[in-house]
Amino acid sequence: MLQRCENRYAAFTLNSRLYAMCNFSWILCMLEVTGLECVRGERRLFAGVGFRLGGGELLSLQGRNGSGKTSLLRMLCGLSPAAAGEIRWRGETIGKLGEDYRRELCYLGHHNAIKEELTPLENLLASARLADEALDEGCALDALERLGLAGRADLACRYLSQGQRRRVALSRLCHERRALWVLDEPYVALDPAAIELVAGLIGAHLQRGGLAVLTTHQPVEISAAAACVRELRLG
Repeated sequence: MLQRCENRYAAFTLNSRLYAMCNFSWILCMLEVTGLECVRGERRLFAGVGFRLGGGELLSLQGRNGSGKTSLLRMLCGLSPAAAGEIRWRGETIGKLGEDYRRELCYLGHHNAIKEELTPLENLLASARLADEALDEGCALDALERLGLAGRADLACRYLSQGQRRRVALSRLCHERRALWVLDEPYVALDPAAIELVAGLIGAHLQRGGLAVLTTHQPVEISAAAACVRELRLG
């Protein structure tokens, strides 16, 4: 099963690269933020934030705790309103695009967003169904194995450690093909081997022409040919 899934994954990756090379609407999709301001209560966390990202580019958000990094990610996902400014995707505001924007967005928050009564396999398959993505059980098991969860696929998530639960959430990235990844502390609670694997998944996404915005307190190198890694510091 593992070999069949690897062959299918390799073929899908090759097709994805060819598709990205030919489909300029995907490669040139652009995230543009201008004049963004965040206010919580009577406190202004940030103001005047702006950046632009194209295909193959990653933005790493830096800043002390409480500087507004998670708030900015939630704004990018349309989950929290901005006090001022606008966010555009392919030239249109994300509010106007609505569901069309959300279909191109993969968000992994600081919380794992998994159901503890379900197994890792059930959680991964359910996430794929909610995202309207085709994922069979064999490839789901392969993703869990790659994240170091071999032998735990059928164990309820409530019995897993914090690091293992994080791996369940991150296993989505093994087969995730949406253009924009927004990741809040993807490396938290992971050991060095798992961090390297997740960084590799992000790098492969950039190589396919995808975009990523993430927060992290750990200096992790993203290796991707022709990828552009930028940094934005808040606070």
